[in-house]
Amino acid sequence: MPEISTIQLLILLGFAFLAGLIDSIAGGGGLIQLPALLAVYPNVPIVYVLGTNKLSSSCGTLMAVYQYARKIQIEWKKVLPIAVIAGISSVGGALIATTVPNNWMRPLVLVLLTLVLAYTLFKKDLGAHEHQVPFTPRQQFLLSMFAGLVVGFYDGFFGPGTGNFLILALISIFGMDFLHASASSKIINLATNIGALTLFGLHGSIYVWLGLLMAIFNVGGNFLGVRLAVLKGSRFVRVLFIVVVTGLLIKQLIDFF
Repeated sequence: MPEISTIQLLILLGFAFLAGLIDSIAGGGGLIQLPALLAVYPNVPIVYVLGTNKLSSSCGTLMAVYQYARKIQIEWKKVLPIAVIAGISSVGGALIATTVPNNWMRPLVLVLLTLVLAYTLFKKDLGAHEHQVPFTPRQQFLLSMFAGLVVGFYDGFFGPGTGNFLILALISIFGMDFLHASASSKIINLATNIGALTLFGLHGSIYVWLGLLMAIFNVGGNFLGVRLAVLKGSRFVRVLFIVVVTGLLIKQLIDFF
């Protein structure tokens, strides 16, 4: 692992905590933690940054899943099949990420994030409460499997905005409110993180000790974030979701131009 100063380490640990806090509520933790790693290690192969980020975020997401499962009702029969297909798909994405540059993804992500933000702002009651959707159970299953396949691959290959895309998919397909969609997305996100992390680990592309140190603070952020989300409810999660998607969109625009 390249050398790192005490100040740089403290900065990374602080960003890891903040990333866990934000990610556990509305997704988008990669918006915070990944750029921090890139700022400290601008000259190392990107795959090492991705692998270290996955180690930290996987531990934090595990804490979020544990906390949400204790505090709210999760529809496991709906979520687990998505998690399985997304986890497998993320391995394929990560495998390609170790050999193929992924900068060409930025324009596509810009378009997708813009659509997500516009749709969320336009539908002011989106995710405020659980609602009926115009899909049969079979259609819901097929749509959710497709969403898991696509988002899982994307998370392994590139990653920014994965949690946001999952939350919106769960609201649209199953009619969940923001709080339950956020909780359910963490289970799927944990599967994609573990899938990608396994591949990065086999590839030897992780700074293990740094990732574990950051994981401690990421776990702490997730612990606090879940408590805030459950206490404040879906409207709070929706507001933070909009803020995170806007921030992620601005960040991607800056990187692109």
